[in-house]
This record gives sequence, C-alpha cells and structure tokens, in this order.
Amino acid sequence: MNDIVSGNIQKRKERAGRILSSITNLPSIPIVVYEVTKIINDPSSSATQLSKVISKDQGLVAKVLSVANSPLYGIPRRVSTIEFAIVILGFNHIKNIVIALSMMDSLKTIGDKRFDSKQYWTHSIMVATAAKRIADDLGFSTSGEAFTAGLLHDLGLPVINKYFTKEFKSIIENVEKDGMSLRGAELRAMGVTHSEIGKILMEKWNLPEQLSDVVLYHHNPIDAPENKELTAIVHLADYMTYKLEIADFLWDSNKAIDTGIIDILQLGDLDYLTGFIEGYRSLFEEQVNNFSF
Repeated sequence: MNDIVSGNIQKRKERAGRILSSITNLPSIPIVVYEVTKIINDPSSSATQLSKVISKDQGLVAKVLSVANSPLYGIPRRVSTIEFAIVILGFNHIKNIVIALSMMDSLKTIGDKRFDSKQYWTHSIMVATAAKRIADDLGFSTSGEAFTAGLLHDLGLPVINKYFTKEFKSIIENVEKDGMSLRGAELRAMGVTHSEIGKILMEKWNLPEQLSDVVLYHHNPIDAPENKELTAIVHLADYMTYKLEIADFLWDSNKAIDTGIIDILQLGDLDYLTGFIEGYRSLFEEQVNNFSF
C-alpha cells in the first residue's frame, strides 16, 4: 500500500473517529459479553456457570441454539441446551457466538424503510456461518473468529442508518438513482465508508484487532496488511451470497470478487474457485430455510 493511499485511509479513519465520538448514545458493549468473557478467562469455571450466564437472556439462548444447529455450522448432533452446546463447541466458540450475536442485537433499530433489517440480519448470519464452514473445510484454526467477523462485517451499515439519517438517505439515492457504487456514495455523503465506521466502533468496544481488521478490509482483503487469511475467508463468504443469489444483500449489488484470495487461500485458479463456490449451493439453500431470526 503506497503512502498516499495509506494517508487517505488514516485521514478517513480519523474522520470516522470524530463522527462516532460526537455521538453520545452509541450502544455500549452488552453486559453479557463482559460476564461471558470473565467466566471464560477463569480457568476454574465450568460449563454450568457459563450456561447460567447465557441463560439469563432467553432470546440469546434461542439464537445460539439456532446457530449451533444450522446446516453450515456443521454439528452432526442436535444441540438442545446451552450447556450441551458449550460441551460440544467449547468455551471459545461459544464466546465468539455470544459476542457477535450480542453486538448485532445492540444495534437493532427502526430506521429508513429502505434499509431492510431482516435482509441485513439474514445476510449477516449467512456470511458468519459460511465463513466458519469455509475456515473448517480449508483447515484453518480460526473458524470461531471467522464466524464473529462474518456476522459483524457490515456493522457500519446499521450505524449509518441509525445515527446519520440524512447521509443514509443521500447514500441510498446516489446508489439507486445515479448508479453509484456503495463505497462511492458513502464517501460522497460522509467522507468515510461503512467499513471504516465498523472498525472504529469495534475498537470502541475493545474487540480483538484481527476482527476489526476484517471489518475494515472485507471488500478488499488483498490490501489487508495483517490477518489476510481471515479477511479473505469472510470476503469469500460475503461474495458467495451474491454469486449464489442466496441471502444476498441489496447493498452488495454488483459485488466483485477480490481474486487475490485465490493465492491467499490457496484455491488454485479462477475455475477452481468457481467450482468451489458452486459446491456450497445446497448448503446455502438449506441454511437460509433454517434460520428463524
């Protein structure tokens, strides 16, 4: 990355930081995340203790179990309780699921009617579970992080919708009426992209840097200075929803694949990548019919 591009990114990041710091009612990281993290960091804690904390929120319980039993998540046995999910998945996987679901829930909002919250949620869940499955299938050890990063990859979009109503409307109009790219419309309206806003918000929540890096570079993983593999996995899962036209998101129209992921993930060539994507079609179709969020 040359100095000019790097300098521009830094300036936009600083602008995004100023924008977000001016908002006094941004959601704080949910208390359940603190409690879950505290238990997981205690070597003497048990699955029963962790289960009790998560079970305080029955809505969260339902979502965790739905994720654990989804086709793309790949658990061969039916998971009917949180405690069993912890035993099967392990503490860290449960932590990743809870963090991601809690973050998404904290940003639920009724905003501009042209932002389809249900479509956004379905797309985010699909990208998360697909990223986790791809990481497992390719033999990467970061499948839990892939799920979290996949669920949060478009985190900046509901932030724009909720806190920047005027700018959001301008972005939509530029995309729908003038045919601008989402990135171009965001830069025209705000001077920053949803990816940059998402990264700043994740830093505010003190989430791991590797996750915020994925959020920042999920459209162009080849430019990521670090965590290229994780970023490439989320990018691929995101692109697959568009290519397969399953749980795709309106704002990803005309989405392009970053072919740099072929080398990053050692996927051979473009023909192999095309076949690789098509091989997930039946799982995607089954997955989208199983989510009830």
